[in-house]
Amino acid sequence: MIKVGIYLRLSKEDKDKINIEDNSESIKNQRHLLLDYISKHQDYILVNEYCDEDLSGAGTYRPEFTRLIKDCENHKLDLVLCKSQSRFSRDMEVIEKYLHNKFNEWHIRFISLADNADTNNLGNKKARQINGLVNEWYLEDISNNIRSAFNIKMKQGEYISPFAPYGYEISSKDNNKLIIDPIASYIVKDIYTFYLKGYSYTKIANYLNNKNIPSPSYYKYLKGSKLNIISNKPRKDILWSPNAIKHILTNEIYIGNLVQGKRTTISYKNHKIITKEQSKWIKSLNTHEPIINKDTFTKVQELIKQKARPLKNNKIIHSFSHKVYCLHCHHLMRKKNSHTHEYLFCPNPNCSNTSIRYDTLEQIILSKINNLVKKYYNKDLLNKYLNNQDQLNNLIKEQKDLETKIINHQNILFSIYEDRLNKLLTTTEFKDLTTNYQKRKTIYQKQLNQITKQISLYNPPSLNFKSFTKLNYLITNEFISKIFISSIKNQVRTINIIWNF
Repeated sequence: MIKVGIYLRLSKEDKDKINIEDNSESIKNQRHLLLDYISKHQDYILVNEYCDEDLSGAGTYRPEFTRLIKDCENHKLDLVLCKSQSRFSRDMEVIEKYLHNKFNEWHIRFISLADNADTNNLGNKKARQINGLVNEWYLEDISNNIRSAFNIKMKQGEYISPFAPYGYEISSKDNNKLIIDPIASYIVKDIYTFYLKGYSYTKIANYLNNKNIPSPSYYKYLKGSKLNIISNKPRKDILWSPNAIKHILTNEIYIGNLVQGKRTTISYKNHKIITKEQSKWIKSLNTHEPIINKDTFTKVQELIKQKARPLKNNKIIHSFSHKVYCLHCHHLMRKKNSHTHEYLFCPNPNCSNTSIRYDTLEQIILSKINNLVKKYYNKDLLNKYLNNQDQLNNLIKEQKDLETKIINHQNILFSIYEDRLNKLLTTTEFKDLTTNYQKRKTIYQKQLNQITKQISLYNPPSLNFKSFTKLNYLITNEFISKIFISSIKNQVRTINIIWNF
């Protein structure tokens, strides 16, 4: 008896299934044709069936195809039967490797019914090779057409990914348009706020994890996304990471811009992903509603460029990180601790060992900043502020209450998503609850925006800098570009401050 294996493949382009669990009509037709052929040969016995659905015929990135080849190599089959050679593969290299080399080595016969390919018939080898070339040209044309269509869409400012970035959703009215996700966008704003306060990527990630805020991948999963995640962990155990925070802080998508075409594959046959040169990226401005304003985004990028590193013990960036330089050699001065004090010192061994106590420099810079603010301070604004202090305090209290309500409603919405995922809520209950809580959260947000505007009238921006009692990195970075410090000579030290204005 001749041991037969039938190989069936459904391409993405001829997919016709209603439900993903169903077999398509194409697969059913292929199976019927091949089984009918086997029934007409009494010495044929079907050993196994191999079926790849929704997969391209390019290359060998097909699990059932891989299983078929392994069984052939292990001599579990004598004959491989397909509807056509293109179902086996459209890749000329694959055709040559297996049909004309490995199958001969393993004593495997290949037959395809629609195009009469038969490796036992030496006379049609050239026909098989011509078919292989035609199929490969077809793949190349399809690949080029798809790339061209995607490039046109990107240049027109259309979003081409099937999955929206964290903070956004794909519009139900237009698959190439992004709209704001009201829940996740609130977390994005928090991430930018925390970073501007001096929090590191790690500290922000830890904060979100401690608050049980779902990570981007788990949040997508809770919302029903089919995004594939390669991980050994269950999806709910994938937490926020410093890299996820960095990606959100550096992505222009949050200011309304699309930057696409950053990566591509080598070819339709080689699926290795490569990063393109930045000059070849496709950038479109103001394609969707921003979550972050451009001033905030610019400040964050400046902080990132300075590569300020947080202190290891508390993950907070110290006040003079990447700000203080040696006046003699222009080396960046580093921070170190002794048994009694903290110091900034020049690490250049060929320099004059410039150093200064951290607290001494802090007092000097704090005094300089306060003197500068005092010089330009508006006394009329101070009087107005003092006269309305009680009313301002009430507004601030109301502002904090609303912020708490918004956070509570946001946490409730996350809980509702999890309850729906665990089938504790029906679809109707889920929709009613999310609609109800989202409406309340929107009302609170509008009230918060109005109160914030009122507070700005009572508390002008200049008042925020009336007098500082302690430095932090955010204050230093706002006022100062660089500080140059000399060593002490004749009991004199030079400190040059380069201001941001």
